[in-house]
Amino acid sequence: MENLPLYVSIVFILTTVLAGFIFYKAANNSKKILVVLLSWLIFQAVIGLSGFYKITSNVPPRFILLVLPPLICIIGLFATSRGRRFIDNLDAGRLTIMQIIRIPVELVLFWLFVSKAVPKLMTFEGRNFDILSGLTAPFVFYFGFVNKRIHRGIILAWNIICLGLLLNIVANAILSAPFPFQKFAFDQPDIAVLYFPFVWLPCCVVPLVLFSHLVIIRRMLRSQNEIKS
Repeated sequence: MENLPLYVSIVFILTTVLAGFIFYKAANNSKKILVVLLSWLIFQAVIGLSGFYKITSNVPPRFILLVLPPLICIIGLFATSRGRRFIDNLDAGRLTIMQIIRIPVELVLFWLFVSKAVPKLMTFEGRNFDILSGLTAPFVFYFGFVNKRIHRGIILAWNIICLGLLLNIVANAILSAPFPFQKFAFDQPDIAVLYFPFVWLPCCVVPLVLFSHLVIIRRMLRSQNEIKS
């Protein structure tokens, strides 16, 4: 990682900031959300810079401290009435346009591959087709939430497909990391997510993208049920 060009880290940091800002706007400029996001990013930045995640021989791996808290938070929001009220007040249009961050993320992953920090299978030249979500997000946002010319069923289908693309690359990334259960890319494992600022990918960017899809899927399903009833 020492030879990684500086612009790769800068682009990723800006991408993470953009994701957090759009989510903050989608949450109706909630200061509480802003404080939580900033605190979480700073906390993980400090841990990442300490080299804590570079130790990968532990079982379970230390990496779980990056992904488990956001997952618990997402589950808690969907499982509680207060959390569901928060979910129902989110701006679905902004959550949709936030998916454009997947374009610079894919570029960063490609640059990391060139620098031998992630395997080829994690890029759009390998098994990662997630860039399609970012490229189509502006169209879904405009025709689905601005002009409202496309059916909610199309928005639902798009979110389900994009969620599948996200889960595909997440699974490949985890199984390519140098953990005891590694299955892929032994010649060039996924080590980038063990270093700052790329620890922000699994601890913030991916959870925000995942959560956004789940929120919109829930909303589209509820809308369809209300129409049928």
